[in-house]
Amino acid sequence: MLKVDNISFGYTLKEVLKNISFTANKGDYVAIVGESGCGKSTLLEIIYGLLHIEKGAVYWNDIKLLGPNFYLIPGEDFMKYLPQDFDLMPYITVEENIGKNLSFLDENRSQRISELLEVVDMVDFLKTKVKNLSGGQKQRVAIAKVLAKEPEVLLLDEPFSHIDNFRKNKLRRNLFKYLKSKNILCLVATHDTTDALSFADEIIVLKDAKIVEKGTPEKIYNNPKSAYVASFFNEINNISSEISGVKNKTLFYPNEIKTVDNSDKKVAVISSYFKGSYYLIEAILNNKIIYFESPKKLETNQHVFINM
Repeated sequence: MLKVDNISFGYTLKEVLKNISFTANKGDYVAIVGESGCGKSTLLEIIYGLLHIEKGAVYWNDIKLLGPNFYLIPGEDFMKYLPQDFDLMPYITVEENIGKNLSFLDENRSQRISELLEVVDMVDFLKTKVKNLSGGQKQRVAIAKVLAKEPEVLLLDEPFSHIDNFRKNKLRRNLFKYLKSKNILCLVATHDTTDALSFADEIIVLKDAKIVEKGTPEKIYNNPKSAYVASFFNEINNISSEISGVKNKTLFYPNEIKTVDNSDKKVAVISSYFKGSYYLIEAILNNKIIYFESPKKLETNQHVFINM
């Protein structure tokens, strides 16, 4: 079990992480989300052992991890960390890059490399030099490389940021299924809420250097504590109970607002955005912009009734 116990850290006197605590078990996938500069990458670097902390501690299976001040080479052997710069050698092949993390004495070395390239959908690039790959292809090779030694803990910083959407979904399914099968704990710092909602066991939301919410994707999505938290998953409407008519609820996702034939809430349409299976409607309600979904396009300045 990984235990992050009340850690705080600052590059200067100002702390970028304050009193951060959580636990995670082998096989879990924990998504860490938050706005840029909230400390997501810093948290991963502390856990891996690249940054020294004076306040708090990190434990693995009840053993305290000492950090970079106590090791000649920073980082823990049982962990792998993939930063946003990929850490690949450009002038050797994909096969050779992945092989750097595998023993030449391993009889299954070639099979292992092929298996990892299958996970990241890069089998056809085995003999290609890394310098000839696109940014997204390099990112997929980097993921395969950190998986080579089957770490107990995998730390990924925006692991799909350079990958095309049509490949991203397949890669996510392959990767997280593989990590579950190997019982590898995975912590991902991400801006992509699809990573968090669809695959994570737990989501940690950071703001102003602190954890502001923590829980399962279902719990956080369905009952967000603030508009900040809800905004990571969709457009969010902050509407008072007096206007909405709904007690004890002020935050509404667009899909929670419906057009009706008649009600006491009339809106003026500003724009309609085609989303494939529906239109996202931007409208004015009581001098405030709101968003809701409609099965059909609504015209600018059209007036419609809504309900929540």
